[in-house]
Amino acid sequence: RTMPNWWVSNDPDAPAEAWSQRELRGCRAHGKGLVATLEGVPDRNAAEAIEGWYIGAPREALPKPAADEYYWGDLVGLEVSNEAGEALGTVSGLISTGAHDVLQIQDGDTERLVPFVAAYVLDVDLAGRTIRVAWEKDW
Repeated sequence: RTMPNWWVSNDPDAPAEAWSQRELRGCRAHGKGLVATLEGVPDRNAAEAIEGWYIGAPREALPKPAADEYYWGDLVGLEVSNEAGEALGTVSGLISTGAHDVLQIQDGDTERLVPFVAAYVLDVDLAGRTIRVAWEKDW
């Protein structure tokens, strides 16, 4: 799945109208990153002028995730509990390990790292803002 348009800004907290929409003309992997050709960025000098800028997209431009797929931003802030109903904390972020993603769950000063795989994540209820996991409170 590709997005035909990218939005760029030099400020990640800029209001929506400050982001500049650019048509994606081409994209390829390069080392650990990407090389993209965008409308209005005709050459290397123009590309260097926006080096370090942020790439974003309004929510409505994102493809709908498949069943059992989630955008990380939708998971952050969800309350996590285990099969016994014990509260484990709130998702504060995710980590990509290459093998699978890992939920970062914050409970006061305690951080739990739970692999985001079917063996441990039993269900995600975005509407209810909860995740239920097969994970003991003292792990």
